[in-house]
Parts: sequence; C-alpha cells; structure tokens
Amino acid sequence: MVAAVREPGGQLMSRRPGFPARLELPSARPAPVRKSGSPAPARASFGADAGQRVTPGGVGLDSQAVRARMVGKLTAQGITDPRVLAAMGKVERHRFVDSALVNQAYEDTSLPIGLGQTISKPNVVARMIELLLGGRNDAAGKLGRVLEIGTGCGYQAAVLSLLATEVYSIERLRGLHEKARDNLRPFRLPNVHLLFGDGMVGYVKGAPYAGIIAAAGGNAVPQAWAEQLAVGGRIVAPTVMPNGEQALVVIEKTARELKQTVLEAVHFVPLKSGIA
Repeated sequence: MVAAVREPGGQLMSRRPGFPARLELPSARPAPVRKSGSPAPARASFGADAGQRVTPGGVGLDSQAVRARMVGKLTAQGITDPRVLAAMGKVERHRFVDSALVNQAYEDTSLPIGLGQTISKPNVVARMIELLLGGRNDAAGKLGRVLEIGTGCGYQAAVLSLLATEVYSIERLRGLHEKARDNLRPFRLPNVHLLFGDGMVGYVKGAPYAGIIAAAGGNAVPQAWAEQLAVGGRIVAPTVMPNGEQALVVIEKTARELKQTVLEAVHFVPLKSGIA
C-alpha cells in the first residue's frame, strides 16, 4: 500500500511503493544500455544486453512479438532512439488499459482510461520521451531524475522507469492515481514515485529535474516547472498556441535563458490546477 503524507500547506502527497526491483530491458536495436551505477539498494536492476534481440515469447497479448510489431511501426514513423524503442518494446501496454479495450492496446491510438482522460498513442509517448532524452544520458546510459505531470494509468511512467534514474509522477485525480498504483504494482519499479497532488506546482522536493514531461496542455508552461528544471534539462509539454490549437513544445534551460522550440500539432486533455 502507498502511504499518504500531507505536505506543508495541506497538499496531500503519496510516498512511492516500496517494491523490490525486477524488470529486464531488452534492446530493440543494437545500442548499449548499461546498469545504473547507483549504490542505492532499492534501485531497479534492468540488466540489459545491448546486443540482445527481442525474441518472441509468451502468448497472445503477452507475446513479445506483439510489442515488436508495435516497435516496428514506431521505427517506420520516425522514432530512432534505440533506448526509447527498447523500452517501448518491453512495457506491456495492454496491462494499462481496460479489459474491454485490450485488443486495441498495441494500435497507434489513444484510449479512454476513465474520468475523461486517455492513454496517449504509442507514437506520441515515444516521440515525447525521445525529445526529452534529446541524446542526453549519464554515465550509466540513462537520463537523470524526471518529473511526469499527469500519471494517468501509469503507462508512460513505466516506460520512463527504464530510461531515467528516478521518476516522480504526479496525478491530480485521485481515481487515476489509485489506478496507476494498482497497474504499476506488478511491475515492481522502486525508481517510480507516485504522487497525488497538483501537477502545476510540480514537486520541489525532487528537484532539480533533468527532464519534465507533461501529459496535459495549458496556455503556458508553469513557472514552477522552469524553476524546478536543472540547467541543461528539458521540458516537453503540449501548449496552447495563439490560434487556440495545441502544439508540442520543447523548452531547454541554459545558465542564461529558457529556449523554446515549437513542434508539431498535438491534442491533449487540458492542464488543470488543484486536486479532485
């Protein structure tokens, strides 16, 4: 069970589940992904062999061949980072959608997850994470600490867990926070911290972050996110443009400024404050 604690100011947050770690990361393409060098005893051990081919295993939706076909589509759509492709090929997306929709789990489509929210298309998840990485990694081949705004059903947090040393994921809707906790429990990912609270204020106790990624779009990126981002870090978030449409925005923080790049049009749920 995830224990709840109240932050100063009355905000209710949740501590991460204390799971033992076990989740192997196969490589979808030949590129090294080494174990984390952190000595922390609760750190996940992914043990990936960079040259290891993803071989079919399991049956039905549990088959690695099903996920391999999805990865093939992602490659055809322009996703090139081998780390992202390997992580997308590992995490079982069908375990994060409702049972009535599992047959659509590996299609390139968003699906409802309740409370008016959706799980993003695999292509959108892969694209945003690839932008977040931006070719950066530490000595162990991973990005550093990441903040995810909008846990949803927990799928993107699971993918991020294979690519970052720590993932702080915050959800404002209690029902989804609890759903994500239940969905992630079987994966046993001790480097994922699930938080219940207002994502617009971020989570200062985990800062500074090497990356911040948002699954909801507002009129502007909150100042709190920029303040909690490390120098050299990136924010990837949908943002409402002057024409009223959303576009994917990448913000890079240097010692002197925030550099913003506007990319393709996207469609995400609105970014909202408060908890519900």
